[in-house]
Amino acid sequence: MNTLEAIRTRRSIRQYTDEAVPQETVKALLRAAMSAPSAGNGQPWQFVVVDDRAMLDQIPSVSPYAAMCKHAKLAILVCGDTTKEKYLGFWVQDCSAAIMCMLLAAHEMGLGAVWTGAHPMPDRVAGLKRLLGLPESVIPLGLVVIGHPAKTVPPQDRFQEERVHHNKW
Repeated sequence: MNTLEAIRTRRSIRQYTDEAVPQETVKALLRAAMSAPSAGNGQPWQFVVVDDRAMLDQIPSVSPYAAMCKHAKLAILVCGDTTKEKYLGFWVQDCSAAIMCMLLAAHEMGLGAVWTGAHPMPDRVAGLKRLLGLPESVIPLGLVVIGHPAKTVPPQDRFQEERVHHNKW
């Protein structure tokens, strides 16, 4: 699959089979995420791989839009580490780029994935920090729930010409 095809056909997948995601695949997903660009090459990210069934089942209690964790074999929490920031506040953009790289890699590998947000919702941030034991300087940005897709979601063309402005508004 080429890059443009991956971008155009990637969809949020919330239903998964019972098939586990192998550790070498998890490492490949993390390698893709860590290949993302970051401000000043600061790479202020940290990742929490969650594959423990009991932990996956608890996540929806602190992150309600992550209910699909109860049926997934894997989730990866992408966090910004404020002690690793090169430029203050850019961790959000850096970690967003890492999540997008992970989503595209999952799609290219035939996996389904969905990005569920944490930051800037104080309740979700606090709940995930508490549940996963994150240090004070580490802020959860988003949880990527991953698995083998149980169904196919067709691509959509989301291009909207009216949202494109040239040279000025």
